[in-house]
Amino acid sequence: MSVARTPERHAVRDVLADAAAQARAAVEDLGEGGVGAYLGAVAEDDTAATHHFATELPGYRGWQWAVVVAAPAGADHATISEIALLPGPDALVSPDWIPWSERIRAGDLGPGDLLAPHPDDPRLVPGYTATGDPVVDDTAFEVGLGRRQVMSREGRLDAAERWFEGEWGPSSPMAEAAPSTCGLCGFYLPLAGSLRSAFGVCGNEFAADGHVVHAEFGCGAHSDTELPGGAGSPRYEAFDDAAVEIVERPVPATEAETAEQVSETVEQATETGAGESPS
Repeated sequence: MSVARTPERHAVRDVLADAAAQARAAVEDLGEGGVGAYLGAVAEDDTAATHHFATELPGYRGWQWAVVVAAPAGADHATISEIALLPGPDALVSPDWIPWSERIRAGDLGPGDLLAPHPDDPRLVPGYTATGDPVVDDTAFEVGLGRRQVMSREGRLDAAERWFEGEWGPSSPMAEAAPSTCGLCGFYLPLAGSLRSAFGVCGNEFAADGHVVHAEFGCGAHSDTELPGGAGSPRYEAFDDAAVEIVERPVPATEAETAEQVSETVEQATETGAGESPS
């Protein structure tokens, strides 16, 4: 069993440690300025060490000047080997660079953009190689010529997984609330090839028109959809004037007082008319 070995540490030789002032002077000779406090020295090996100085340059917070000095065995003084401005443990640095091929996301492609596949894209195989899809293979052999590249089994599986878990998959909220599934819908257009058993394209302009949908997806625009009240179009909200709810309107206080006064006047007139004797 092999055991990983940690890098061997070296003690800073006196001749190298004594070169701190020489290292500072070398940085100052650059004319960049901003040489701050001395931060110490680290041995690279028996013949070299790096002296670190804080930098006070604007925009380089946390960076350090690193000066490598060297002295062979038996030397009585060190020489300057290299000077560099390096980020320290608390330095502000830009994030690691990520290749564009790893940054690109679905929907980023716009009109006029060119997006070439990877040279060894596992989603594609040469067109003359069997893909495992009976329909593709049979057609290619029958015609004799085919596309230069076709989707590999891995590429088809990746696509199927995205579609299954996407907005038009069987687990979406729309599918769970649907009266039936796309596989039983008249607007469902099955795909060709090995994906035919699980996926198709919706042909209903008022539903998922033009999108690849799973056979177990569904929506309220299914071809067999019926409204609770019978035939009709679900595109419009309907008002049933045969189901009008009658609500008693509360009488305002002023109207109530007027009605009471009229009632009292009528009663008084009736009583007065009853008490008069005929002439």
